[in-house]
Amino acid sequence: MIGKNQILLIVLTIFSLVGYAQEEKSPQEEKSPQENKDLFRKLEFYDLRGTSAIDAAVGTSLINNDYPEPEFELYFRIGFKQHVTEQLNIGVTFNRYNLAFDNTFNEDFMSFDLNLEYLILPYQKFTPFLFGGYGYNASNDFENTQTKVQAGTGVEYIITEGVGIKLFGEYNYVLSNELDGLIVPNNDESFIRIALGVNIYFGGNKKRERLLEDIDTVIKSNLIK
Repeated sequence: MIGKNQILLIVLTIFSLVGYAQEEKSPQEEKSPQENKDLFRKLEFYDLRGTSAIDAAVGTSLINNDYPEPEFELYFRIGFKQHVTEQLNIGVTFNRYNLAFDNTFNEDFMSFDLNLEYLILPYQKFTPFLFGGYGYNASNDFENTQTKVQAGTGVEYIITEGVGIKLFGEYNYVLSNELDGLIVPNNDESFIRIALGVNIYFGGNKKRERLLEDIDTVIKSNLIK
């Protein structure tokens, strides 16, 4: 007859075998259809863009202020942005631009802007985007400085892997009424900037390789099945 000790040993052996089988099985468990879809979507992002980008643009600026008949003037910028997720990135830009009025006022300015940008369709070649942030505005000699907030929208199209062209417009609200040299109580200044630019993407190779490894594992798992 089988003793109690032998029965206990058999039970423990069975539990050990079941636990070992589960441990062996878990790494090969299939991902859900949604998880597989997310992997391929993320790969599409890295096929088009990267985790970082150089941002450059040229366009025009126009002030809304105390003078009549404002003029369109030259504007350009250079910057850098870093993606936090596929949809969201943080960017810093250095901007140079002119503000002018007919035969009355023409001044050069610069601004250092920090923006949060949201891509609506990050896995597509064409995507609208929204952005907004905070900036530091100054005349060329830094004698006249102000803080400001800005917000804008635009569209981007990837013309080749890692290179996108974009068109955007932004509204800037200066937290001062001395931008144009006039001091008018309760009348803060604002101006708009419209530009055509380029994003040159780079980075993200390690993330892309990890995605390819995960996708390769999924494919092999399905083939074995």
